Order: sequence, then structure tokens, then C-alpha cells
Amino acid sequence: MKALFALIDCNNFYVSCERLFQPALLGKPVVVLSNNDGCVIARSAEAKALGIPMGLPAFKLTDLVKEHSIEVFSSNYTLYGDLSARVMTTLTQWTPEVEVYSIDEAFLQCSLVPPGALTAYGQTIRATIQQWTGIPVSIGIAPTKTLAKLANRLAKRSPAAQGVVALTSPSEIEATLAQTRIEDIWGIGRGYTRRLHAHEIRTALQLRQVNDRWVRQALGIVGLRLVWELRGLSCLPLELCPPPKQSVMVSRSFGRPITTLTEMREAVATYMTRAAEKLRRHHVAAGVVTVFLMTNRFTDEPQYSNSVTMPLPVATQDTAALIGYALRGVEQIFREGYRYQKAGVILTAFVPAHQVQTPLFDQHDRERSQKLMAAMDTINTAWGSGTIRYAAVGLRPAWMMRWARRSPRYTTRWEELAVVR
Repeated sequence: MKALFALIDCNNFYVSCERLFQPALLGKPVVVLSNNDGCVIARSAEAKALGIPMGLPAFKLTDLVKEHSIEVFSSNYTLYGDLSARVMTTLTQWTPEVEVYSIDEAFLQCSLVPPGALTAYGQTIRATIQQWTGIPVSIGIAPTKTLAKLANRLAKRSPAAQGVVALTSPSEIEATLAQTRIEDIWGIGRGYTRRLHAHEIRTALQLRQVNDRWVRQALGIVGLRLVWELRGLSCLPLELCPPPKQSVMVSRSFGRPITTLTEMREAVATYMTRAAEKLRRHHVAAGVVTVFLMTNRFTDEPQYSNSVTMPLPVATQDTAALIGYALRGVEQIFREGYRYQKAGVILTAFVPAHQVQTPLFDQHDRERSQKLMAAMDTINTAWGSGTIRYAAVGLRPAWMMRWARRSPRYTTRWEELAVVR
């Protein structure tokens, strides 16, 4: 049975999430900004048509916003994450074999669908997701993941395709590859592009026709697999069971520079709280804690950055214990006289939570700790993150990220539910 993959990609996902609860935004140019309202990370088709590039600093948008009535939003990751989960859950209506590739992309296995029914199959998925979640998607179907990516690209760019392209005919695949630039192939970065251009290889079709030995020498085994994928030989199966995490990092830039140890302790305690929640979500305990902080290297102010790594005597997922270690680390590396722009924590050396090796004369009541953490997680899941928290994170920290233009978290906060008038 020949493999067939469908790539489902949400269209301008962050913008689509904002439009879902504000239909008046349809047809208007919309952009979404990064953390701290720093730069553009998502654009509607209308904003792209105005020439607004990805990564454009927010302060450069001022004149464009006035001239073209552009709607600007702070990133609302709580909303985006919840709507992404709804889209991915909807996909399981057709097959349990779903690989969630990113927040707005997923691969499906559709080998059992007859070739003549692939487009209709894709249109059914697309219409159902639109009806159930309100998120528009594009779907590309092909014999390999790499070709499915190209098919999805065509689905987004061709109005005649109505959001679905099935790229299965050898002649259609060849014609598509002939029109695809090397840099537009999934997995081809700048380094590969420069190397291939130096040998006059500029299209996907030209790359597909290159000798395997040369590809192996020039691009390595990863490049060779990519070429085989372009030839229709599937080398990248669905990853239905993602590999276990090897580390957890929580790091944010501050809404304003931090200059005091008290505020830095609050920030690091906040980040460690989130990191500990992630540990428990993955049922692991951390054996090593790293804390780091840094100033803003893009200014002329005095610069300083430092980090400290602390092996723990016993691996843990207890928030209080991890905050304690993190605060010790902060006190070691914090220096007065600097304006800090960013800090973070990294947890590594994971072990399964049920296999933690404890000392013979361990005095810590681990059963009580597990019950306390479970109770906190249950409350915060039901009533919102931070409903119950440790005092070390502070009450109303002034250093928190800026999100002056953030929309309500319509689907996860009772007090921010949409109101129908």
C-alpha cells in the first residue's frame, strides 16, 4: 500500500484566532505582535499585500497603521493554544494517526482513501474544521511529507484549488518541482541553498535529478532523504509518539528593565512555577536546574550576563523545592548596577516521576508534596493559571511582559467570555 500524507495548515493562524471572535476584522489588514509587543509575527493576507514583512519592529508600524487602518494585536498564546488543540482534536475524527507538527500544522495518514476521492476528502476535512472551530485551513496531499508541504503551498496560493491540492500524478509532481525554487523546499535552509546554487541547482526538479552519491557528499544523509522524498519515496513517517523531552526552558523578556534583586527573584520564581507545571504535565522530575539572566545587548548601557547550573541532590517536580533552588542561583549571579532585560530557567536531567531515587534517610514527605502539587494543578486548570501560587512570584509585578493590545482569552477565562448583546 503506497503511503499518502495530508498536511493540514491553519491559514494565518494567529490572525484567524483574532478574527474568530471579532468578525468585523474580516477583510481588514491585521497583524499580531511578539512578546512585549516587539515585532510582527503574524499578518493577514491584507497586511501582506501592504508589504508589511515578518519581524518588522512595532514602532515602524505607526505611520502604516494610521494610513491603512491596520488592526494591531498583542500575542494571545492562551487563546491560540486552546484553538489549536480544538483543531487537532477535530482531525482525529478521520484517523487516529495524527502528527501534530506545530501549533498550526498537522500531518495525517490517508493511504486508504481512493486516489479519485482525495480532493473531496480534503474538502470535507476543511469544511468540518471551519464549521466546528471557525479556523480556515489549507490541505496538501501527496506521497511524502515533503511533497505534501509543496501541495499545501499550492493550496494556499491558488484560488482555484479552494484550499485543497492533491499532488499524486507523476506529471503534476514534476511540473510542480520544476516551478519550485530550492529555498522553498521544506528542510532547505540558507546553507544548503548557497551550496546548491554554487552548483547551478536552483529548482526542486534539478535537485531531484542529482546523483545520490553527490547529494550524500554535499548535503549528508538528511539531504539524501530529502531528495528521495522529492522522488516520491517516503523517508519521514508520521511521529505519532513524540520523543520525550530532554529539557524544559521558560524565559521571557521583561516589560521594562529590572534593576533590583527583589524583582529578579519574583521573575525567576514565576518562570520556575511554569517550568514545574510542565514537568508534572510530562510526568518527569528534574535533576539539574540552570538559571540565567542578561542585559539588553542592543543598547549602549553596561552589559552583563551570567548563569549558574545546580545539580539537585534528589530529582524533583515540586514547585516549592525548585523555586528554592532557583532563588539561590539568582542570588549567586545577580549584580547591582545593571538594567536586566531577560531571565530564565532551564530544567534538565529528567527521570520518570515514579522512579526518583531518594536517599535512605530522606526526611521530605513526598506523598504530601505530590498531593499538594496535584491540588494546585487542578485548581489552576479549572480557574486559570496563577489562581493559587507561591508568594515568591509577587502580587502585581510591574516587570511583566507588555501586552497592551491583547484580546480577551475567550475560551479559557470565565471573566473574559464573549458577551452577546
